[in-house]
Amino acid sequence: MKKLSELYNIDSNVEIKGVKINSKEVEPGDIFICTMGVNADRHNFIDSAIENGASAIVVSKEVGEKSVPIIKVENTNKELPLLCQRFYDNPQNNLELIAVTGTDGKTSTTTIIQTLIGKDKCGYIGTNGYSYKDVVGDTGNTTPDAPILYKLMREMVDNGIKYLAMETSSEAFFRGRLENLTFETGIYTNITREHLNIHKTFENLVECKSMLMKQTVSDGYCILNRDDALCDTMEKACNGKVLTYGKDENNTLRIKDYKVTPHNTLITYTYDGKDYNIDSPLLGEFNVYNLAAAILGTLSRGFTFEEIIPNIKDLFVSGRMDLLDTKTPYYVLVDYAHTPNGIANLLKFVHTLDINRSIVVIGSAGERDPFKRPVMGQTVLDNASYAIFTYEDPRSEDPKDICDQLVSEAKKQHDNYEIIVDRHEAIKKAIDMANDKDMVLILGKGNETYQKLKTETIYFNDEEEAYHAVEERKAREKLSV
Repeated sequence: MKKLSELYNIDSNVEIKGVKINSKEVEPGDIFICTMGVNADRHNFIDSAIENGASAIVVSKEVGEKSVPIIKVENTNKELPLLCQRFYDNPQNNLELIAVTGTDGKTSTTTIIQTLIGKDKCGYIGTNGYSYKDVVGDTGNTTPDAPILYKLMREMVDNGIKYLAMETSSEAFFRGRLENLTFETGIYTNITREHLNIHKTFENLVECKSMLMKQTVSDGYCILNRDDALCDTMEKACNGKVLTYGKDENNTLRIKDYKVTPHNTLITYTYDGKDYNIDSPLLGEFNVYNLAAAILGTLSRGFTFEEIIPNIKDLFVSGRMDLLDTKTPYYVLVDYAHTPNGIANLLKFVHTLDINRSIVVIGSAGERDPFKRPVMGQTVLDNASYAIFTYEDPRSEDPKDICDQLVSEAKKQHDNYEIIVDRHEAIKKAIDMANDKDMVLILGKGNETYQKLKTETIYFNDEEEAYHAVEERKAREKLSV
């Protein structure tokens, strides 16, 4: 809690209990800042915020007299992170920030870093919410808005956390959520076409991704995937010392060799002239790269290979490569893969295993990049035995239209699919059609617990739905014997 006079040069003893940008979430004592959203000008919700108990309002327009103090600034969007830093006493200064950007691998890499360092010392913020020590929770966005971000950082600092591994999305840089933050270590995984509904051009997307490298401190480290086609472009933006990982022997951390089995991945990394043989529980070539990025990120903060190797056995990323314990002759796997590159990598890996068919359940989020949908559908049908297209967070869009866009190009060459708009029914159908040694893959949401529909957000969890469908099938089969 702070007095308004501690936040702004104003003679006021009004007490401020929190910072809010959504008038519906305002509680008595909050300061409401009228940021400009994509589709909303929050100056229009001042009266609602005051009705809910706002103690002060921050604006960038003339709004007339109100019943609470009004503070005018030049740009409320740019003011928001600065206000949050002041209100929460600059918690970022007491954390070593390790940030990851890229189309694929952000969640896995940050989660691995937290595991390698330890939850007692390292926090996590990203797609899977936030966590530190035994505390877990949701954030709503991969990179949350400043009021949530700085509140969480304050909590972590107050609980003895020294490091924070966080996902930094291109949208977060585009929306200015990360302005005025600097990072001790910035990690770049890869870039493919994504979020062009926001960025408009691929060049703009690359520019937003590169902001992490520019905001890495000069005595910090920029860690790049040398095997990614845009590595050289990203390197030009680096403000810190450049470290690289990849298969070539000239990398800081070399991926010398690896063998993927159905249960683990045996990897040889070379670092500082020495080979390290790693037994990782994470599967797939993409996780060889994610682990390399995470190891290098952890080493950049002063840890040694010898310190972190014992923690590798504990690696687990919720919602990623979750092979469910169904006790059936077929397999069910839930994964967050939702980009063409991520989907292709996952399906190619799955078909190296001892399985028969792959049956994929997948959709594409509404009010997001529509340009990738035909590419997604093509990628799925090029690599899967069969696909069921369904809804995934359709929001205001018609989910049938989204499904039609997914198959708009692929249907010219493929007939190995069907559309079942209801996700519950789609998962049930996939489970029911699985034969011995088939693998059902439910993609796009991982272990998330919601679906955003047109008029409401409902509880929905792919893993729970899959288990329920499996039990229903078992019950029917038992009755038919």
